[in-house]
Amino acid sequence: MSGKKKLNGEEKFENYYSDIYGERWIKIREAFLKEKEPVSLSGPLVKPYYMDSASILAASVLPVRESDTVLDMCAAPGGKSLILAMKLNGTGTLVANDRSPARRTRLAAVLKECLPPELNSNIRITGHDSTTWSLYEKDVYDRILLDAPCSSERHVIMDPQALSIWGTGRPKSLAIRQFAMLCAALDAVKTGGFILYSTCSINPMENNRVIEKLLNKRKGRVEVCKPDLHDKILKAEELDYGSIVMPDTSDGAGPLYFCLLRRLS
Repeated sequence: MSGKKKLNGEEKFENYYSDIYGERWIKIREAFLKEKEPVSLSGPLVKPYYMDSASILAASVLPVRESDTVLDMCAAPGGKSLILAMKLNGTGTLVANDRSPARRTRLAAVLKECLPPELNSNIRITGHDSTTWSLYEKDVYDRILLDAPCSSERHVIMDPQALSIWGTGRPKSLAIRQFAMLCAALDAVKTGGFILYSTCSINPMENNRVIEKLLNKRKGRVEVCKPDLHDKILKAEELDYGSIVMPDTSDGAGPLYFCLLRRLS
């Protein structure tokens, strides 16, 4: 009696995403493997900063106003924090958080090197665990950006080591952590305030289903908002909740999922 062949990480990865995307997975995979051109942030920076155009689009969706109190829950390496800082224009407060000491060092360097002093004076860098944020601060922030740690399939497919050890348990565990972070963000934002949830994953478990779970578990406390994307260059595909920029249809940009939420109570 022969047992089933044990699949390696790459085979598991291929089968998993083929099951989700069908024939489209071939085009997505090809787009992942092509080198993409980052773009320079526009604005009053003293040093250029280059990032994926889909990330710029996502961060711009959060409706930050001058004098807002803003939290970037997973801020490193710092590109999205730069966008938030430019929106604040030296007013209000920006808390840029990252749990990793090494990533915080890079975050601090990016903010110091790229922002003029007048746009950096209102920024505080912290190193808290985002999943437990609401144990210490509730109803504090006008706007929160949660660019959650995710499967980052584009990185995995380019990294033979990461691909060799990939397993189906990874997105499941990430989705649990992402949901905990999002619940903490909901408690930390003020009533009427906005949260932008984003990932660079193409996995519905980490995107649509995290939002669906929040709506079910926190019924009546939060709603999904539909931002105006008509004047944006990139094409974002609308999903049940939020939108996603896919590299196979956006000239290599992304992937980047984002969903704008507003706290109701």
